[in-house]
Amino acid sequence: MEPFELTLTEAAAALRRGELSATELARSVRERGDAVEPHLNAFVARTHERAAAAAELVDTEFAAGRHRGPLHGVPYGLKDLFDVAGLPTTASSQVRAGHRAAADSVMVSRLDAAGAVLVGKTHTHEFAYGLTTPQTRNAIDQSRVAGGSSGGSAVAVAAGAATFALGTDTGGSVRVPAALNGLVGLKPTYGLLPRTGVTSLSWSLDHIGPLTRTVPDAALVLAALAGPDQGDPASLLPAGPGTGLPYAQDAMGTNDAGAIDAADGAGLRGLRLGVPTSYFFDRIHPEVETAVRRAIERLRALGATVIELPMPMDRHVRAIHWGLVAPEATAYHEQTLRTDAAAYGPDLRVLLEAGALVTAADYLRAQRARTLFREAWARVYQQVDVVVAPTVPITAAAVGQEYVEWPDGSTESVADAYVRLSAPANVVGMPALTVPVGRDAAGLPIGMQLMAAPLADATALRVGRAYEAAHGTPVQPAALVG
Repeated sequence: MEPFELTLTEAAAALRRGELSATELARSVRERGDAVEPHLNAFVARTHERAAAAAELVDTEFAAGRHRGPLHGVPYGLKDLFDVAGLPTTASSQVRAGHRAAADSVMVSRLDAAGAVLVGKTHTHEFAYGLTTPQTRNAIDQSRVAGGSSGGSAVAVAAGAATFALGTDTGGSVRVPAALNGLVGLKPTYGLLPRTGVTSLSWSLDHIGPLTRTVPDAALVLAALAGPDQGDPASLLPAGPGTGLPYAQDAMGTNDAGAIDAADGAGLRGLRLGVPTSYFFDRIHPEVETAVRRAIERLRALGATVIELPMPMDRHVRAIHWGLVAPEATAYHEQTLRTDAAAYGPDLRVLLEAGALVTAADYLRAQRARTLFREAWARVYQQVDVVVAPTVPITAAAVGQEYVEWPDGSTESVADAYVRLSAPANVVGMPALTVPVGRDAAGLPIGMQLMAAPLADATALRVGRAYEAAHGTPVQPAALVG
């Protein structure tokens, strides 16, 4: 096995035991990136010199007996919405041509403190306002979309050009590309990962989350990065004493090397899984439904109790989400839209101009409806611990495909199909985890989404880990691209 093929957990253990140097790992990941990047275009920019210097410093620290934790020496990619001092933050847009960040975002500061090694900035759908990331290709099938808007982050990890990556999720933008590339993607509870220094799409819906190859990897990233920051008004206070947020470690279990113990806590006895009888299984591809329902039965076999129940206010989800994201995004871009509208891509410009048509009264109605929606979902979590559903209704669409045709003769845009099942978690602000549960006849990955009550991130991680330990196989990047 080549070093770039290691999961985060495996890489951390190998580095800690001295079986692998950070320089060797960074070199392997860079060479893998060299091989696949011409085919996939996951990166806006790669940071070879910075990564080499950081890896050399890690090796010096390890030699001196200093260990900063499980991210120490691990290469990562960063969606190009996160500020890194001295580097451009382009948001994959001409609007940001010539821009350079003056300071690190909070996430980058914490990753630096953890000793992680930045290997590059990854492509996003322009300003994160889209679900396909059109400039990037799917890691499994280059004729297919990567998913978005964190498509570059997903493809970099799936192809082995980064060991993990950060993305943002406003309506599914971590979970959608993770599902389409066969990865684990976590959207934590709103406010757990502070967004200070991150370009916004919709401030009341934006979340930061990791894209990884296993559930334990995602838990390690969450545990290392979660915590309050006064620069983000939505930032949550710690869940326990001190400044850390220990729920991820407590739920997953760690050994002395900081790696997840995959044998601990795999059973799900006493856990109540909610399976929707409405909305989440409406208009989905039969192969997706079959794979997710099979996965649910496997969770039942691990000891979980399965409870079928309807989803509340389901016909209002899209209206609420659009009523929030459209005016908030337009407000963020208001000045630039007036002075440099031609620099925006046509699809984004149309969306921003449409957002200007949403009235203040409509926005307030959406906020009021969101409150009712949250209250209704709170009642759901009085009955169950985790809601289990497909992550997306279809697998990766063909590049250039605009619409999905359903058996009843109706059509739906690809973007609407991808956001439909993921948006509820953003509206509520609850944690949502996608894990791969199979492939369709074309070999394209299928994802299952695990949604828990706000601040119950550990519960979603527990279920995902249990499934993965019993049935999952991490993506092997060597098999993805020639």
